[in-house]
Amino acid sequence: MSFKVLVVDDSSFFRRRVTDILNKDPDLEVVDVAVNGIDAVEKAIALKPDVITMDIEMPLLNGIDAVKQIMAKAPTAIIMFSSLTHSGAKATLEALDAGALDFLPKKFNEIAKNTEDAGSLLRQRVVQLARKKAGRLPRISTFRSRARSEKQPKTTSAATPPLSSTQRVERPVQTIKKSSGKPYKLLAIGTSTGGPVALQKLLSQLPENFPLPIIMVQHMPAAFTLAFANRLNALCKINVKQADSGDILKPGCAYLAPGGKQMVIDGTENAPKLRILEDDSERIAFKPSVDISFGSAAKVFGGNVLGIILTGMGADGRDGSRLLKNKGATIWAQDEESCVVYGMPQAVTVAGISELSLAIESIPSAILKEIQHG
Repeated sequence: MSFKVLVVDDSSFFRRRVTDILNKDPDLEVVDVAVNGIDAVEKAIALKPDVITMDIEMPLLNGIDAVKQIMAKAPTAIIMFSSLTHSGAKATLEALDAGALDFLPKKFNEIAKNTEDAGSLLRQRVVQLARKKAGRLPRISTFRSRARSEKQPKTTSAATPPLSSTQRVERPVQTIKKSSGKPYKLLAIGTSTGGPVALQKLLSQLPENFPLPIIMVQHMPAAFTLAFANRLNALCKINVKQADSGDILKPGCAYLAPGGKQMVIDGTENAPKLRILEDDSERIAFKPSVDISFGSAAKVFGGNVLGIILTGMGADGRDGSRLLKNKGATIWAQDEESCVVYGMPQAVTVAGISELSLAIESIPSAILKEIQHG
């Protein structure tokens, strides 16, 4: 039995193109199309599709508001099509906040070398979401409001980049030990599909005085990572910034790898700093790559790392996690039930690298308990 898909876009050309691409997969069937947000909401309720592909800019009712209404009236797995611009990034993040599970650039040549590769990626993403029951992941609005209410207002605005970590955090890196005596000097997180929501849910629950630096690798286009870092910074009690070359890792600050580049850690575990690398290599599929960042963490911090692999498609992070594990680091994975796509966490779990599988809601408290903080 094939999965039902509703294609939503005000462009007749794009509707036909997406329909043709999806119908090439025998597991997918485009049951109808919608030309605006109002049309999308009505057909989502009537047809009950397994997945909806949603444009953002549409007449009568835009994609963000359509997502909100659909998630309220007929929860469905939704993948957004976004332009790779600053405004497109902000709108896509708002759509994910509203309940959409994934996104892809609307220009297919921006996600693959050719149309056929891009079409294959779209079909793969849609099938993965179709297999995931809609509404499984709780929405994050309650986390946003709680984070804002519990912290002092920041001067950062959407138009103003966050202050650098050296300006905002002056505490030295601390060595935190759990009951076994194992030290921790870094929290490393890797994620992909479903990661923006998962990261917000995790980071928003960490206290302002969190004692470790955090590195984060999220598969995301270059146009998106700065907007996403700024958004996290506004929602969380810890400080969050897009990583820059030369950033000195400070406790209570999370560094997001910039899209289209690689983030590595240099220096020593007592004086760690970041280096951002241009990467035009065809050998490495992901830019940024969890494997590369985790591998560099293993070289600098050895086993003094708590590594966590969150929801995502594929197996990026498995090799880097293995390098950390071989050094004595602790590796956890998000559990299948709370993942949007149980690919990356499954890869480290099946390989015997992960020691623990946790629901995303349980990870923040587990981290604090593990490092004996609070």
